[in-house]
Amino acid sequence: MDTETSLTTSVTDPPAETRVLLTIDTELTWRPGPDWEHWETAYERSYEAAGVGVRYQLRVLAQYALKACFFVDPMPACVYGIEPIRRMIEPIMEAGQEVQLHLHPLWVGARDGQTRSERQLARYDAVAQRDLIQRARDLLVEAGAPEPIAFRAGNYSANDDTLSALAELGFRYDSSHNGHQHPWPSAIGLPRDQINPVVHRGVTEVPVTLITEGRGSRHLQICAVSLGEIKAAIEHAGAQHQPVVNIVTHSFELANRAGTAPNKIHVKRFEDLCAFLSKERKRFPTAFFTELDALPLDKPSVLLPSAGLRRMGRLIEQIWSNQIEERTS
Repeated sequence: MDTETSLTTSVTDPPAETRVLLTIDTELTWRPGPDWEHWETAYERSYEAAGVGVRYQLRVLAQYALKACFFVDPMPACVYGIEPIRRMIEPIMEAGQEVQLHLHPLWVGARDGQTRSERQLARYDAVAQRDLIQRARDLLVEAGAPEPIAFRAGNYSANDDTLSALAELGFRYDSSHNGHQHPWPSAIGLPRDQINPVVHRGVTEVPVTLITEGRGSRHLQICAVSLGEIKAAIEHAGAQHQPVVNIVTHSFELANRAGTAPNKIHVKRFEDLCAFLSKERKRFPTAFFTELDALPLDKPSVLLPSAGLRRMGRLIEQIWSNQIEERTS
């Protein structure tokens, strides 16, 4: 690997048509119990996550000189104060990566024992959504992040009221539309198979990328699809002249669900994806949301067709992941 490769694309390189957004939803997991006042355990299990959390991900990204957007949820500050949010943001900023806004509204009433249904932002009315987003933005900036221009709702739970609120608050991008989770909890009024950017309710929606599976679809999430499927989706996007491939992972996703040990399947998938993107950086450069000014908005959405061999490879990996890696303590 060329250790002198910069995070910035050379000015002599022609602009690539298809850029890759590596988006990492970065949050603390809520674990109800008598020790809710202590955030350190949640931080270790969800941000550090068995040594393969955010700091590890930042090291791999730096090794391959790749860009990533960390959608950080500042709402745990409603319970724990601003300190853990600063701890989440500082390493990302120091590494030269991007911080944008994520929001799980459950933290607002976490001490009062909110029900699961109330965790979805799209269940709130338009005024309440605007207030929640404004509060989250203010907390993110207070914790040391730049003013965010992009947003993703927790659980992809956004609707048209969400986008209208974002536009009113000056956001330029949303990335909550996920056709695999549509029409609920991803409830934005766009077609299920919309994967290319489009202006909707005053903001540019940058959907999560989907691939075809049977009569439905599957979204490009590190723990949900194989490396072969991700690579094929990127190549397909290039062949279709699609402007963006939007890949999702989480701060804790490379560990098992308990956050106590690495999931070796997911770790290898992440590392191999980074190696691929480094090798193919001229064709498929990684990008920040702050670099999407010239984003084409008139491209038709064409999903990668299903392929039996790719799907079979993923199913084999998932069996190993669920039966072996998730049971490692």
